[in-house]
Amino acid sequence: MLQTTRPVPLKQVSINDSYWSPYEKLVRQTVIPYQWDALNDRIPDAEPSYAIRNFRIAAGLEKGEYGGMVFQDSDLAKWLEAVGYWLTGHDDPELEQIADAAIDLVGQAQQEDGYLGTFFTIKEPGKRWTNLHDCHELYCAGHMMEAAVAYYKGTGKRKLLDIMCRFADHIDDTFGPEPGKIQGYDGHQEIELALVKLYQVTGNEKYLKLSQFFIDERGKAPNFLVQEWESRGRTSHWAQGITGKPNVEYNQAHLPVREQKAATGHAVRAVYMYTAMADLAAQNGDQSLLDACRTLWDNMVSRQMYITGGIGSTHHGEAFSFDYDLPNDTVYAETCASIGLIFFAHRMLQIEPDGQYADVLERALYNNVVGSMSSDGKHFFYVNPLEVWPQASEKNPGLHHVKPIRQKWFACSCCPPNLARLLTSLGEYIYSSSDNAVYTHLYMGSQAQIDVGGASVGLKQETNYPWDGEVKLTLALEEAKRFKLALRIPAWCEGAAIRINGESKQEELVMEKGYAVVELNWQDGDVIQLTLPLEVQIIEANPQVRANAGKAALQRGPVVYCLEEADNGSVLASVSVSTETEFKARFDGELLGGGIVIEGEGYKDSDSGWQGGELYRPIRRQAGRIALRAIPYSMWGNRGKGEMTVWFRTRSS
Repeated sequence: MLQTTRPVPLKQVSINDSYWSPYEKLVRQTVIPYQWDALNDRIPDAEPSYAIRNFRIAAGLEKGEYGGMVFQDSDLAKWLEAVGYWLTGHDDPELEQIADAAIDLVGQAQQEDGYLGTFFTIKEPGKRWTNLHDCHELYCAGHMMEAAVAYYKGTGKRKLLDIMCRFADHIDDTFGPEPGKIQGYDGHQEIELALVKLYQVTGNEKYLKLSQFFIDERGKAPNFLVQEWESRGRTSHWAQGITGKPNVEYNQAHLPVREQKAATGHAVRAVYMYTAMADLAAQNGDQSLLDACRTLWDNMVSRQMYITGGIGSTHHGEAFSFDYDLPNDTVYAETCASIGLIFFAHRMLQIEPDGQYADVLERALYNNVVGSMSSDGKHFFYVNPLEVWPQASEKNPGLHHVKPIRQKWFACSCCPPNLARLLTSLGEYIYSSSDNAVYTHLYMGSQAQIDVGGASVGLKQETNYPWDGEVKLTLALEEAKRFKLALRIPAWCEGAAIRINGESKQEELVMEKGYAVVELNWQDGDVIQLTLPLEVQIIEANPQVRANAGKAALQRGPVVYCLEEADNGSVLASVSVSTETEFKARFDGELLGGGIVIEGEGYKDSDSGWQGGELYRPIRRQAGRIALRAIPYSMWGNRGKGEMTVWFRTRSS
């Protein structure tokens, strides 16, 4: 087994944080109820979900036709998973009762042989498992398995877990290398990581072996997805008549997973698969699978990731394109993709505590992910651009996917419930431990009971991060114990300092892959103070990122900033900033509940002197000085429709 640390269980962590606790409150009071209404088609002027209605029809409780996307079941699954995480740390009888009734409905919709899938139960009952490339049957199964595990851990109730074990047994009877079984895999990865979770909670090794089969089978020749397409008459669920040969690179099925060297294809599918690969590498001690994970990680975060932690640069297939192709205006950067990136980073951290994984996890979390939801918890971005011109979004067909304001819901609404399940499980991402070490990966106010070599270590963290870089940790021990305390020093940070009980310990620190490690005979009440200097940084991109040539962005700590029309006027493309500008950070209590804004001097090209109707002229550019104000990228789009940009032009002093 390659796993060297284990995450602290969600049940043993509570968050009490000035930044994240309001999100927790928003999720319970607004997001979860709002999404339940959406699943029941009760949001006026929003895309209908059909999810609950489909389950009621499949259960025989009402008549009607199937509605929505072929994979609509997954939205309910993710909602149930979010509720399971919430119930892990909160007594909430009313919400639990609603979820229990939904689980009863899922059980009623399950078929006698264990199969569960409302599309094929209602609309095409004779075509199960005949179009794995398009129809996401195993993807939906995986999401419901994850929900079952979360709900069981949170409440101790087995009903959904038993339902999904029956379905997993049916899938195991249907798929595998044995004669008579389908030797294939789903077009959209998800079940692979879910089966590992199901194995971990049940101990049933056939679920682990089935996950390994799906991963190992993918990309083998002859290609299963192409063979399946041939067998159904070269047709597609998404288009009538004969269609072209599937692009298997889109599904990461162009090569066996161990031979893949670059992140390619649909970004969400990719990171879900990489997460499962890391899970299996850890569980089975599979070094070749781990090597593949490292290779794919390096390509993705070093050449194909946005400064906001977004991935997937083209809306054609919601996909990766190629190294350094990171356009800001036509970007996709789907919310689900960054959430999947967080899953992958979290799994890699368990195998090898390395600050690069936590750095990326933090970047995606504080920027792309939380920025996808409005401050009211009722509107969402599917696509997360780094540059927006509302008129172009409305009138340029090439930018139709880029929305200048968040939407109430989507026909394909995978992102909102995905966000809910991440935020309700956030406590799992802060700490991990081994037999002789405690690792702190994220800085947020929290309390945890952590197992270290059989002893329980209490850890209380107090901080105003990310606005402030001071972090205080207090230990609670029944008796003295020697172990390592490892604190992540983010890659953006210079000059970090650590004091223990008021005394500097710089000389006793050992840096190990981005973590400051101090090993002591710790006592009850010991206080560790970490200072992470937060300076405004002007960031440039690798010259090969052509979209950002001659441009810069602003970052303070893990938070990436942007310019909005609400603060800086229109035509943001005409703004430039000297690389010598001294920007100041200031707390603004009126900005969406409060946050640090960055202010400094910039320039804006003058539009004076242009004759009416004049489109071009010999250059005599003039620029006037302006006061610039940048806000956290996560907060953009909450003050009405307007322009936004992360990257701006630079100029010499």
